[in-house]
Amino acid sequence: MTNQKPVRVRFAPSPTGRVHLGSARTALYDYLVARQNEGQFILRIEDTDRKRYVEGAEEELINGLKWLGVQWDEGPDIGGPYGPYRQSERKEIYQEYAQKLIDSGHAYPCFCTSERISAVREEQQKNKINPHYDGLCRKVSLEEAKERVANGERHVVRFKTPKDGATTVTDLVRGDITIENKQLDDAIIVKSDGWALYHLAAMVDDHLMKISHVIRGSEWLPTFPLHSMLYRAFGWEEPIWIHLSVFLKPSGKGKMSKREAQELNKTGHSIFVQDMEELGYLPEGIINWISLMGWSLDDHTEFFSLDNLIRDFDLNRLNPSPAAINFSKLDHFNGLHIRNLSIDDLADRLLPVFIKAGCQADLDKVKKITPIIQERLVTLDDCIEKAGFLFKDEVSYAPEFLIAKGLDPATSLEILNNCIEILKPLPEISAATAEQPMRDYVERSGYKAGQVFGILRNASTGQTVTPPLFETLEIIGRDKVMERLINARGILTKYTKIEGPGFIK
Repeated sequence: MTNQKPVRVRFAPSPTGRVHLGSARTALYDYLVARQNEGQFILRIEDTDRKRYVEGAEEELINGLKWLGVQWDEGPDIGGPYGPYRQSERKEIYQEYAQKLIDSGHAYPCFCTSERISAVREEQQKNKINPHYDGLCRKVSLEEAKERVANGERHVVRFKTPKDGATTVTDLVRGDITIENKQLDDAIIVKSDGWALYHLAAMVDDHLMKISHVIRGSEWLPTFPLHSMLYRAFGWEEPIWIHLSVFLKPSGKGKMSKREAQELNKTGHSIFVQDMEELGYLPEGIINWISLMGWSLDDHTEFFSLDNLIRDFDLNRLNPSPAAINFSKLDHFNGLHIRNLSIDDLADRLLPVFIKAGCQADLDKVKKITPIIQERLVTLDDCIEKAGFLFKDEVSYAPEFLIAKGLDPATSLEILNNCIEILKPLPEISAATAEQPMRDYVERSGYKAGQVFGILRNASTGQTVTPPLFETLEIIGRDKVMERLINARGILTKYTKIEGPGFIK
């Protein structure tokens, strides 16, 4: 299908829940198509289902997309030439177009009560017929229908689906899809309270807002023929239709659902954008990850920035096959993007993480820490495990913590004392000044490097694992390192005297 109209795409979520990965991917693809074609990206809020409306959902949506870097050109918060951009503010527009369909014979008022509809469906099920509206009110003349409406009789509006022949619709990803019209129901397009359903409202909005490409989830495939028929009934040019692949559970078995999403929280994962931000993921990492869940540039390129995606994204390379949510891939991409950040940029992002964890952090110290932990981070939150100890004024440990594997207390004390004697004369303790003298000592002593450096690390940091040892000691500072080593020597000396120099515990 070709479409020569200026590129205008829309992301049109309902504020009925949290912003998940599927929504984020749809918005991303919309954004990429708009930017690479110098078009417009529209945010439209489809909030006519007031029963399912969730307070705060729209705010979370807007904040989440902005955090991801997916910015729109028109929307409810910034306006634009085709507003309003909330469907709840467009009721009269939908009623006008519903009436046009009635007047042209493509829709009709249906006066059937819910009791009658239920009875008809029960009878159809008894006879093993797929439940559908039996078309009783299709036979009501337009004049009679108008009179009954004028008299205030409660009614909905149904689309008059053709009952003969077949309808072919075209999806950019899946090609032509043909369905027998007799399989289609006369769908309700306006409820009895006067509010249009999605089927009518979204099509009217897409036309009036001059949308060139409709990119949406595959859950809309069953009603795709109806939506195309509505365009044709109005005599409008259809947009390019694109239905994206389904997200599967991490196991690859079955579609991701809200229940599985709740279970994921127990494993420290989430499919909700706000949660992922709180878990320490970068917007760059998430964007890279979701861009490849249904699209690829080739069979080997995986690392993408947002600018790269604007350059390389191609709707014709979308894949309709379901995509399993792989959190290991997310960790992989997030780590890559963390390592791609400048030291200053990463430090700016780590500072609030340290502060939130209760560390007395300042930007200057975080900038010193960042280079030694950058290669070790998968998420921003990892900085607490890797370097939170650097903000402690004091460290504490049991005497056994200072005894190296395979050595007795007296030998460990000897090693600790020699470390103090080697480091004490140095004007500063750093990789440049301290590492070689300590390695020379290891070679002379005959002890293993892991034993010597382990004692030094444990005593000076209170940790068994740290970033590179001598860079870590430099950040702690010479005076504090020496104070801790001397304190550790006192603890181990007392312990050795009590237990004996070579006891086996």
